[in-house]
Amino acid sequence: MKNKRILITGAAGFLGSHLCDRFIAEGFDVIGMDNLITGDLKNIEHLFKLKQFEFYHHDVSKFIHVPGKLDYILHFASPASPIDYLKIPIQTLKVGSLGTHNCLGLALEKKARILVASTSEIYGDPTVHPQTEEYWGNVNTVGPRGVYDEAKRFQESITMAYHTFHGLETRIIRIFNTYGPRMRLNDGRVLPAFIGQALRGEDLTMFGDGSQTRSFCYVSDLVEGIYRLLMSDYAYPVNIGNPNEITIKEFGEEILKLTGSNQKLISLPLPVDDPKQRRPDITKAKELLGWEPKVSRAEGLKITYDYFKSLPQEELFKKEHRSFARKHS
Repeated sequence: MKNKRILITGAAGFLGSHLCDRFIAEGFDVIGMDNLITGDLKNIEHLFKLKQFEFYHHDVSKFIHVPGKLDYILHFASPASPIDYLKIPIQTLKVGSLGTHNCLGLALEKKARILVASTSEIYGDPTVHPQTEEYWGNVNTVGPRGVYDEAKRFQESITMAYHTFHGLETRIIRIFNTYGPRMRLNDGRVLPAFIGQALRGEDLTMFGDGSQTRSFCYVSDLVEGIYRLLMSDYAYPVNIGNPNEITIKEFGEEILKLTGSNQKLISLPLPVDDPKQRRPDITKAKELLGWEPKVSRAEGLKITYDYFKSLPQEELFKKEHRSFARKHS
């Protein structure tokens, strides 16, 4: 019997590469697709020697053709950090709209089940805490974060439209802050930013007084939740994240202790529309999928810190640079 075949968009990214690993381990034939705007082939180079893996260098915002049968599609192509979607806002909107439309059309053609990666950002700066799937959010559509928030909200809407109108098998995951090896060190997210600053001997910069909260989920826990949701029969959005909430200031102090750094936490002005609280209600994931996170923050941070510490010095001091923004818009 032939292996099940799955297309994973955003395959060279942080999450996409871990998903490639998981589905190959589960016995799938995996097709990775990425335009490499934010992804890195280093994340999947260990897979190129495998006959179960093939890679397409392609932008999903353009027409997608994949020969042969497909059983599943995971749509994870999207800039996902502030430094990316603030620099490439148009591409962010396009991959959430045109890219999702193309993936849904491919799923319909192939009669494949599709899971799309939404995000806790659809809740905006939430007025409900913790956030349940029934909460509609508090989003500034014309603010700087709106390009990402609205791309994901549209993505959910068109996915449900394909489900209700075409009867397509769809799944929607709302991902909360996730971390682990293969994150980009300088991508603007709080965890790699803090660890990078500590490794460079710099003070850790938090925004505001650090009283805003986040909830951090280790990547292997998230991947398990994605796998279970894909294999479930539930079509509506499901939160996957770690409900263990911590303030940014407390988190910075944890990083200083972990890294043995003598630096201090310093405060910068708050960005526009920065969410004050972020914690998932994972009741649905527990009830529908039998899922909850297993990896403690202390354990996950140690693994992630060791990964960042092992990177070459030039990677540690490299500044993020995007020269493609205008030509790819």
